[in-house]
Amino acid sequence: MSEILMNDSPLFSSEVIENEHETELIPLITAEDEELMNAEKTPAELPILPLRNTVLFPGVVIPITVGRDRSIRLIQEVYRGNRTLGVLSQKDSSIEEPRAEDLNKVGTIATIIRMLRMPDGSTTAVIQGKKRFEMIEMAQSDPYFTAKVKEFEELRPEKGDKTFEALVSSLKDLSINIIKASPHIPSEASFAIKNIDSPSFLVNFISSNMNAEVAEKQRMLEVADLRDRANMLLAHLTKELQMLEMKNEIQSKVRTEVDKQQREYFLHQQIKTIQDELGGNPVEMEIEEMREKAAKKKWTVKTGELFEKELGKLQRMNPQGAEFSVQFSYVQLLLELPWGEYTKDNFDLKAAQKILDRDHFGLEKVKERLIEHLAVLKLKGDMKAPIICLFGPPGVGKTSLGKSMAEALGRKYVRMSLGGLHDEAEIRGHRKTYIGAMPGRLIQSLKKAGTSNPLFVLDEIDKVGKDFHGDPASALLEVLDPEQNHAFYDNYVEMEYDLSRVMFVATANSLSTIHPALRDRMEVIEVNGYTLEEKIQIALRHLLPKLLKDSGIKPKQFKLGEGLLEAIVENYTDESGVRTLEKRIAKLVRYRAKQIALKEKFSTTLQVADLVKIYGPSHARDKYQGNNVAGVVIGLAWTPTGGDILFLETSITKGEGKLTLTGNLGDVMKESAMIALEYLKAHSNIIGLQQDVFKRWNVHIHVPEGATPKDGPSAGIAMITSIASAFTQQKVRKYLAMTGEITLRGRVLPVGGIKEKILAAKRAGIKEIILSQDNRKDIEEIDARYVKGMRFHYVSEMIDVVKHALLKEKVEHALQVA
Repeated sequence: MSEILMNDSPLFSSEVIENEHETELIPLITAEDEELMNAEKTPAELPILPLRNTVLFPGVVIPITVGRDRSIRLIQEVYRGNRTLGVLSQKDSSIEEPRAEDLNKVGTIATIIRMLRMPDGSTTAVIQGKKRFEMIEMAQSDPYFTAKVKEFEELRPEKGDKTFEALVSSLKDLSINIIKASPHIPSEASFAIKNIDSPSFLVNFISSNMNAEVAEKQRMLEVADLRDRANMLLAHLTKELQMLEMKNEIQSKVRTEVDKQQREYFLHQQIKTIQDELGGNPVEMEIEEMREKAAKKKWTVKTGELFEKELGKLQRMNPQGAEFSVQFSYVQLLLELPWGEYTKDNFDLKAAQKILDRDHFGLEKVKERLIEHLAVLKLKGDMKAPIICLFGPPGVGKTSLGKSMAEALGRKYVRMSLGGLHDEAEIRGHRKTYIGAMPGRLIQSLKKAGTSNPLFVLDEIDKVGKDFHGDPASALLEVLDPEQNHAFYDNYVEMEYDLSRVMFVATANSLSTIHPALRDRMEVIEVNGYTLEEKIQIALRHLLPKLLKDSGIKPKQFKLGEGLLEAIVENYTDESGVRTLEKRIAKLVRYRAKQIALKEKFSTTLQVADLVKIYGPSHARDKYQGNNVAGVVIGLAWTPTGGDILFLETSITKGEGKLTLTGNLGDVMKESAMIALEYLKAHSNIIGLQQDVFKRWNVHIHVPEGATPKDGPSAGIAMITSIASAFTQQKVRKYLAMTGEITLRGRVLPVGGIKEKILAAKRAGIKEIILSQDNRKDIEEIDARYVKGMRFHYVSEMIDVVKHALLKEKVEHALQVA
């Protein structure tokens, strides 16, 4: 069987065939030669030579190597005879012994120009295509194939066809461009293309030498119309040129990048040589410094082994490599973390108490808890640090208390705000494999503190978020568990770190939004709002001296008149803490600073009368407004900023017993109103009315400040009192407020936020409060200073509320309800 010897590049303007005896030049055919070939008569029967991996086109000269006996015999006999044979390509080149059905039907009549015996014993024949033929049937298969054939008709465009001439010209240009773009084709090949004057031979020549599969070349050979064949060839060449251009562009970019890298490498090598000459490589010196620092660290054997392993890895890395900086940062962090380094606690309990009293007024429970911790630590010498959560309204000093606690203990102070935190990696860190990876904020803060037992304030722990990045609250479970945090695992450090001696102090405004498991791990200490007297003392002891110092005003230039601070607190603030109070005093200080700077005349002492000029009119605030209107009752509410009083107003009009609720009420509050009304209907005798009265009057309950959402069960007893007052037209007891949940059985249940509610009532001028019997313990826990001048009435049944709250006296212009 025959095989192609070479077909990687086009044949040149002439084909040179050599052997040891002679050299023969085979010229390219001309248009006249092609006409003579086409004029030759096609034999009825031809010996057939199968070609496995190429296709012979008319006019084209190719060398083939024959190795099988059948093919060698065919070549020898034909060469001795008329030298004419038929060439057919195989459908599947992998078949070693092809049969008739394995050969294509259309082939090329060829002439053997030269037969050569090669040094390795094989036979090479140089053949030239003449014209195409079509096989009718195979005549014989031994000793070689012979077949009956017929002429293959070819359709050619008419002479002078401008469109076809342009097509041929395009083929020439594309071929020349491909030769120029391909590094494997000699540039001389373009001369052969230019010298071909026959359009059909040009198409055959390019088709034979183009870079294409055997099947595609065979399809082109079988196309009878020369114009169609030229168009197919043009499409293939266009695609081939585009591929070559892309390939060359990619190679050019790669070559440029490689050249740049080589240049940088040589420059770095030169720099390294110069640095060695000047006195050592800075990278090696830095690694050596790290090793010296590591020798002084107090870490465990396991940590030391990890450091040595990572340092060795760093030393083996190329300083110009991308991973060098990542590894360097990791080793640097291991070195800078305070492994086993602790500050000594201050066991002078009296001095600690003085520091706490100096910085904060009140807050006795928190101070007592901290002193207790110090006392146990002093006796035992070592203990796991507690996890404390300071819970209370804004502005009462929770965060600043943490700083004072750190000073009292003699520990470093670290604060981490958790408000809006929604990525677990902020707590546990990122793995080193990520680009821009860094340790969690806990590890970073410990590195800055330089000690493993600081006082760590986790500010706003109730405002931790949650999204697809993970749940930081769940990550904090390990941090805030004394049984687990001795082996805290940070993803970046990849080593357990002991947090058991860190004293964590969390702050929160609301416990309801804290993860239940997290809340269970913390010792919650409630930090309540301040009374009027406490706010005045805080202003005099802390706020005023600080603001005067910050503004540069001397104490003799600024004095407060009698009752001034009380007036500010009462008329210009409405809060549990002292933040707004600080802003109001800062306004006074700035007002005085302006007078001094402008050299205006002023009185050293500011009086209450000056407040309107400085602040403007006082803000209207809910106060007790008398008991002249039936159906108006004061309830008590808890808010995130402290406590507040709540007016509940009930009005009745003749109708069909319809209940209307307004004032932006939540579902729980609406349900409380329904329970209150239904209970009164069922027990109308307690207010001296017949049950069918409720069917003739519509009830409208409204809670003012409609823009503010309100919800919760604590207004239950206030609602039943309000409805009872509206139907009986009786006055409600003076200076009375109430809070408590109600049930359909007539029970009064306890509610929360008692201290904040009591403070709000006191600010509003309330003197008597009705509470559930079960809330008595909450009142007893409150400092006597907070409840001075107030009376508390404890109830278990709703009937007792109505009986105590309603007076026998009716309001003026009372309705006749019947």
